[in-house]
Amino acid sequence: MKEININTSFTVYQSVAELPQDVQLLMEQAIEIRKKAYAPYSKFRVGAALLLDNEKVVLGSNQENAAYPSGLCAERVAIFQSGAIYPEAKIVKMAISAASDTNKTTTPIPPCGACRQSISEYEFKQEYPIEIYFMGERGEVYLSKSISNLLPLTFDKNFL
Repeated sequence: MKEININTSFTVYQSVAELPQDVQLLMEQAIEIRKKAYAPYSKFRVGAALLLDNEKVVLGSNQENAAYPSGLCAERVAIFQSGAIYPEAKIVKMAISAASDTNKTTTPIPPCGACRQSISEYEFKQEYPIEIYFMGERGEVYLSKSISNLLPLTFDKNFL
């Protein structure tokens, strides 16, 4: 038997104001699109903004459905939209903001497992790391320089 230790690291910004200017703008777009989420069941709203290497920004917000689990998370809405509209573009940065209608979210909220897998697929496809910035409604912002920090043991097409 052996033990494997996996270490991850994140950069922590105290607020949106501390982010680099381009990321501030991206996070502000994630916050604005978060407000347009369709979340009548969970009351939990998420916005995602992707910066592509062609300088386009693609937005997504979570979209719920009474026929659960037919809805989609904000991250996947944005990723799949970018793949459909700009299939050759690489995702350079992703900004995510999450808020609850019922309680304050001041802790950075990372993507769910399904979104992590989708981000991993695109990072693997483009052979280029995606910087992922995530936060709650306000407060600290975490930066993961690659999905491998959030999903260290990835499942990709090499296993198929």
